[in-house]
Amino acid sequence: MIRVNDLSVSYGAVKALRNVSLEASPGLVTAVLGANGAGKTTLLRTISGLVNPVGGDIHLGDTSLLRMPTEEICRLGLAHVPEGRGVIEELTVEDNLRLGALASKVDIAEGLEAQYAQFPALGDRRKKYCATLSGGERQMLAMARALIAQPRVLLLDEPSLGLAPQVTSDLMKLILRLCESKNLTVILVEQNAKGALRIAHNAVVLHLGAVVASGDAQTVAADEDLRRYYLGLVE
Repeated sequence: MIRVNDLSVSYGAVKALRNVSLEASPGLVTAVLGANGAGKTTLLRTISGLVNPVGGDIHLGDTSLLRMPTEEICRLGLAHVPEGRGVIEELTVEDNLRLGALASKVDIAEGLEAQYAQFPALGDRRKKYCATLSGGERQMLAMARALIAQPRVLLLDEPSLGLAPQVTSDLMKLILRLCESKNLTVILVEQNAKGALRIAHNAVVLHLGAVVASGDAQTVAADEDLRRYYLGLVE
């Protein structure tokens, strides 16, 4: 379980997060929603050790992640797929996957075959350079590169950004399937609130760095004020 307690982050005079608290449990997707500038990406970057908070704490199980180097957090079983996919275009699909396995104790050959089984399109393109991949294939590769290390916690930042609607729908179903089949703790940051709420078990809504709502996803999705003012879901 990931537990975030009263987390605050500042960039100079700008308060990016204000006393944010949430819990994310194994086998469940926790969606973090809100408009641009709400603090969603900052939250993930702070959990993974890329940003230092000015207050609060973060625990993975019984272990505090506060001030812990990112590489040590990764060794505890946390993987972060940042916004923008971040695959290395000059390398092949397989070389990108090998990079994901370097810091782990997994057998690389077995890890590669496991990811090709999960993402058959990547198996078909294993020797192709990533510059030739579509947006959806790059997102699959970014996720597979994180999953090859067999993490316990998966942080996903805007995985549907720039993807076609059908590709987004398929990706969301894949995230849910991976979460439940591997008992992963998934924190999913999304501006696509409708797609995220369809697969999420729980949801947290941020506005200007503060939590304005949290609870099970169906309850959050049904709240008309939240839908209108914070999620942009106006029917």
